[in-house]
Amino acid sequence: MNDANVGLRLSRQAAHNANQLGIATATGSPRQGTNRTYSTVTMGDLDARSSTIAAGFQSMGMGPGKRIALLVRFGEDFITLVFALLKCGATLILIDPGMGRKNILKCLAEAQPDGFVGIPLAQAIVRAKRSLFPQARLNVTVGRRFGVLPSPSLNDLEKRHHARDYRSPMSRMSDPAAIIFTTGSTGPPKGVLYTHQTFNYQIDMIASHYGIEPGGKDLSGFPLFGLFNAVMGTSTILPDMDPTRPADVKPERLLDALDQWEVPQSFGSPALWTRVGEYCKTTGRRMASLRRVLSAGAPVPVRVLEQIRAAMHPDGQMFTPYGATEALPIASIESREVLGETRNKTQTGAGTCVGKRFQGIEWKVIAITDTPIAHFTDVREVPPGEIGELMVAGPVVTTTYVTRTDQNAFHKVEQFDESPQTVRVWHRMGDVGYLDDQDRFWYCGRKGHRVITPHGPLFTEPIEAVVNTHPQVFRSALVPLGVSPSQRPCVIVEPWPNQRAAVEDEASRAASEWQALIQSAFPGLEIDRFLVYPKKLPTDIRHNSKIFREQLKPWAEKVTAQRGGA
Repeated sequence: MNDANVGLRLSRQAAHNANQLGIATATGSPRQGTNRTYSTVTMGDLDARSSTIAAGFQSMGMGPGKRIALLVRFGEDFITLVFALLKCGATLILIDPGMGRKNILKCLAEAQPDGFVGIPLAQAIVRAKRSLFPQARLNVTVGRRFGVLPSPSLNDLEKRHHARDYRSPMSRMSDPAAIIFTTGSTGPPKGVLYTHQTFNYQIDMIASHYGIEPGGKDLSGFPLFGLFNAVMGTSTILPDMDPTRPADVKPERLLDALDQWEVPQSFGSPALWTRVGEYCKTTGRRMASLRRVLSAGAPVPVRVLEQIRAAMHPDGQMFTPYGATEALPIASIESREVLGETRNKTQTGAGTCVGKRFQGIEWKVIAITDTPIAHFTDVREVPPGEIGELMVAGPVVTTTYVTRTDQNAFHKVEQFDESPQTVRVWHRMGDVGYLDDQDRFWYCGRKGHRVITPHGPLFTEPIEAVVNTHPQVFRSALVPLGVSPSQRPCVIVEPWPNQRAAVEDEASRAASEWQALIQSAFPGLEIDRFLVYPKKLPTDIRHNSKIFREQLKPWAEKVTAQRGGA
């Protein structure tokens, strides 16, 4: 069996644990006093079905060198189809459905797919816009075909083929496996090329670092981690939730699934755990089986760490992995380290500690610049304690964008080694922060979000973390007013829902208290404006956690101008 193809790791797991639960999917609505029903599939069945579909894909011409976009809602079919496409050697194109139709079509057109595997609605939209996809001839409809939708259907393929028909292609670690798009939180979404090496090392590093062993269960609140589960020998429990809207999750449904399946592990965004933590605090409900929680996508608020730790198993651990679409995982920190040490520094303006790097990762903090770095010899590393931009290298660090390729010059730096002759690609994360004396990275925000004033730059994370300690503040965002290098800092606040009326009625009092907090952490720093946002702050589509400051700046400038402050 070819070891390089990441899809075949599922076959290896199935060979050893064919009867283990692969996926359990919530179905229907539970009657009072009864458990929810689930549809289930074993590891062996998941592997066999994905091989059957892969054989069907191969019969159509899908394989190495072909880019296939997957437009299917997350669930059992999605997971199965991902492995089928990986197994046949095609390059899978994954895109967030919450990005909106216009952005989705634009990103897909840039990725130049050779075909689409999608639900009927997606196929109908693609067909209506087929001039954008002149080479997309390998199409499969997932669901009932009607009208002029592409043939064959997934059902047709499964009827006509068998797992024994599948033939593994000769994949190398350097071969492309997927194109995954960034969320576009600081610019247009970019298509990141994942190789089989990227996925293989991600799986190994995550399993090793967190001690994930075959035979466990994971409540999956994030699609990508649901894919990792199967190849780590972990059963995936899919709860009743929309994974594209984690901030809207109904906590009781997650907790019911945890109890029903006695789940020891779960991955979800900070927005998801914020909802669950508040619910547990309010109701007193516990998550007795839960021993390992992972949360990524943005810094996890201290109050959420406290609430989840209080509700989960007393010996449990809550980790915050750090990374990006282009480089994941990079670092990790556990809740005890945060609650016992780093939170006090964070709340007084030191930024957010994301922990120590994973084994195999190299990092440097370099002088901040908004221009490309043409040669590795031009990199200027700054000393520990000084804020700069983080750059990383390692086996999980992707080497190129395949859409928006002009951005390679701004994010990638090649290092040439003469003995032996190799090229190592460093990725500039676009995150600013500093290394401490323990080689931990302290995140201070996105480079593109810094406020460039005549007196020097201000960084988002340190200032926001201080404002967020105010009892009436749910979260806040530092944005610039005006143009660089003469920008003025403005803090936009989202109050707790039950505090909004009080904050809006006494805005001047609240602003003076926020200013006092900032000056206690940063003596002499004057914030030009404090504004209360009229609704929830806009956040990213993937995790519902990163604040979209690009949307807030024009709003703040408009409000300021209306109030005569421009």
